[in-house]
Amino acid sequence: MNQKNRRLANRIYLILAALFIASLVTSNLIFQKFFYWYPLAIELFNVKLFEVSVGLLPYPITFLITDILSEIYGKRKANEVVIAGIFASFFSLLIIYISKEAPATSWSVVDDSTFVTVFGAAPLAVLASMLAYLFAQFIDIKVYHFWKNLTQGKHLWLRNNFSTFTSQFIDTLTVLLLLCSFNIIEWDKFWGLLLSGVLFKILIAALDTPLLYLAVYAFRKKFDLNINEELLD
Repeated sequence: MNQKNRRLANRIYLILAALFIASLVTSNLIFQKFFYWYPLAIELFNVKLFEVSVGLLPYPITFLITDILSEIYGKRKANEVVIAGIFASFFSLLIIYISKEAPATSWSVVDDSTFVTVFGAAPLAVLASMLAYLFAQFIDIKVYHFWKNLTQGKHLWLRNNFSTFTSQFIDTLTVLLLLCSFNIIEWDKFWGLLLSGVLFKILIAALDTPLLYLAVYAFRKKFDLNINEELLD
């Protein structure tokens, strides 16, 4: 690879890493708002399908990005971004904690009670999300490369969906167990939110497969990569 393409590859890697970290941190900050989408009149354990947290909206982006990184840059580079995301999330946790303790002025648009209402559960949420995320992302990368090696770089849709389905289930299960244990979410909503969350994530994961194919095609064409070939440092 020539020097120009190497700089471009590094620049793209930094952009993907930035998008990954931004999506991850944002999902932790906005998780307390729940929205509904009712394509079917179905209830799962007294929770309508789909009633899910808005935190799920940016979170699948992180799995798409790690799949792109795994396919093009390799397992080590994908793991580096995951680790960077962990540090960024804990740093955001520290900022939230300090901000919550700082007293608001009398003219502040957001007073102390409003701030605590919106961000008060964020430290616990970030902790719960990080534990779930730590399991899910590393499993996603591991499963992705297992299928990539098994199929010798073929059947991109297989490793993309199998790795994401597995990791998203683990992520949803772990974070709900922790949030219910912290009394942030009531236990009677556990099974309904678990099934709704997993089904929603599977749907999003299936929809992002064409985006992965498009990204991989663009990378291979630009950097003249063969099937199962990765960009080297």
